[in-house]
Amino acid sequence: MNNEIDTIDMSQNLTDREVFIKIWTKPRMVFKFINEKHFDKYVKILLVLAGISRAFDRASMKDMGDKMSLWAVMGFCIILGGLLGWISYYIYAALLSWTGKWLNGKGNTSSILRILSYALIPSIIALIFLIPQIGIYGNELFKSDGDMTTAGLISNFFVYGSMIIEFILGIWTIIFFVIGISEVQKLSIGKSILNLLLPIIIFAVPIMIIILVTSVL
Repeated sequence: MNNEIDTIDMSQNLTDREVFIKIWTKPRMVFKFINEKHFDKYVKILLVLAGISRAFDRASMKDMGDKMSLWAVMGFCIILGGLLGWISYYIYAALLSWTGKWLNGKGNTSSILRILSYALIPSIIALIFLIPQIGIYGNELFKSDGDMTTAGLISNFFVYGSMIIEFILGIWTIIFFVIGISEVQKLSIGKSILNLLLPIIIFAVPIMIIILVTSVL
């Protein structure tokens, strides 16, 4: 009983520093604080950084280095990713609010976007590990046939270690998403996962099918 009281009290009196530290060990408590106190202080900067992080991921997946120089890729990701990347999260938050109502979810678009911004902290931290990768491999990192073997044993070990950490941070982001949506929508973990998947199932899958059918025809 005392532990529950302490958790409630802490969730009502978190400092900025505690939000960013305790989210790793007590995410539900932190998301409860963010949701109930409408803690918007860092939402915009987090969404901008998340947009940049997502832009670099897409640049690598789409092999943008095949057609663009390293500086062009970096400029594209930082400028356009920072300015426009957050729009996708806003749309996703709106869809989560809409589909969440089918599951009796309580969150609106603004409250869900607020939670998503802080849930993206692990993905944002992954940007730190991208810097040495770019420093070592340069534009090869964004090419379809990029040479990732010439940097030397120690450099390769460091880079591949960074990639593993980025993967772990990506998993952590998903976990934060599930817990955060569960808190803001007042849903069970199972329904929270379903809520996160519904927008993808309803909108992304049909679009992909149309694209595949069109390409075949």
